Amino acid sequence: MTGVEMTNIDVTMVRVYLTEAEAHLQTLLKRLNGWGKVRGVTVFRGIAGFGQSGTIHSSSLIDLSLDLPVVIEFFDERSKASEIIDYLYPMVGSGHIVSWSATLTVAKNTIAKNET
Repeated sequence: MTGVEMTNIDVTMVRVYLTEAEAHLQTLLKRLNGWGKVRGVTVFRGIAGFGQSGTIHSSSLIDLSLDLPVVIEFFDERSKASEIIDYLYPMVGSGHIVSWSATLTVAKNTIAKNET
């Protein structure tokens, strides 16, 4: 143990499930970055997947254009995550956003640095 005092912050984790064709990836990333600097954003690109429609999205050597699954994951304080979900819902539609409560553990001196 390093002797660093830790604290917990309640956050909401959010995952947005899309395909490359419908991802609007650059637009979403710019919005998440510009939205008061969302605490953390990661984009995952799947090798295969399917959604409610049952259409399988996968890659092969024959494909000239890819339409692979994309997951945009981010977290922030609950109120900010809720605002972002309200913004994203009309863009991505029903059944594409999953969220859950989580705990972010940080060093107490990290909080002071981020608030200044």
